[in-house]
Amino acid sequence: MITHVVQWKVKDEAEGLDKAAILDRIKADLEGLVGEIGEILSLTVGINEKPSDAASDLVLMSTFADWEAMEGYQTHPAHQKVVAFVKQVVTERRVVDFES
Repeated sequence: MITHVVQWKVKDEAEGLDKAAILDRIKADLEGLVGEIGEILSLTVGINEKPSDAASDLVLMSTFADWEAMEGYQTHPAHQKVVAFVKQVVTERRVVDFES
């Protein structure tokens, strides 16, 4: 199984939205991929509740059967639509992908 973890810091304002609205939209958009992209085994999105200089604003934790399935998710048009929005509103992105 492949676990895909992504953390983001987002802008205070972007695309006509404040930070809270940006976070809510990303969370909803990512969660909306479940059922639409069959390769997703599990997907959890969390908005940070304890701000600090070291903290990210948002985290995605998702699992896939194998590397090929994760690639199918990443290139899926529905995921690419979410990516297009995210690229407009983030200031930092970190990723960890691992097999277990």
